[in-house]
Amino acid sequence: MSETTINYKNIYYPPGGILIWIIIFLELFTFGAALIAMVFYGKQEAEIFHSSRLQLNATFGMINTLFLLTSGYFMAISVAELKRKNVSTFKKLLLLTMLFGLFFLALKSFEYYQKLDEGLDVGYNTFFTFYWMLTLFHVIHVLVGLVILTSVYFGIKKENTTTMEDVEASAAFWHMCDLIWLLLFPIIYLLF
Repeated sequence: MSETTINYKNIYYPPGGILIWIIIFLELFTFGAALIAMVFYGKQEAEIFHSSRLQLNATFGMINTLFLLTSGYFMAISVAELKRKNVSTFKKLLLLTMLFGLFFLALKSFEYYQKLDEGLDVGYNTFFTFYWMLTLFHVIHVLVGLVILTSVYFGIKKENTTTMEDVEASAAFWHMCDLIWLLLFPIIYLLF
């Protein structure tokens, strides 16, 4: 891993660099606006949203929440281990991070399969339009996050190709995926 001197007390240089934080704020704004729109339409079509929400499996949503929180935990302690120069432990923890991300995707895929099998696709009603758009957009973020983490893993393995800034930026992106799911889960699976 190549050395980079980072002034962590400089507010203009957050962990991972300012660019990743601009991206994170834009993504959170996008998801936030979509969730506000969903709540607005949910009030307009309260009965449809309520009956549709009851067709979701809240247990799957909770298990996926636990998968992502566990993954985020491993990501956080992996970064701490790398800062201690414990590269071997970092790599093991990063693999666990990715494994729990894959668990999330597997369960989400199973849930999608069930919904499609029941005919609850994107055009079924307004609730399921929001459900598919928001959760698929989140799944795309998780997939991108896994690609980034895989790149970091192999960059660390090769040595001198991945910086601490790269690792922190990937961790910030991964935690953004966690945060977005923590916003999506209660609104989609529990609110209506």
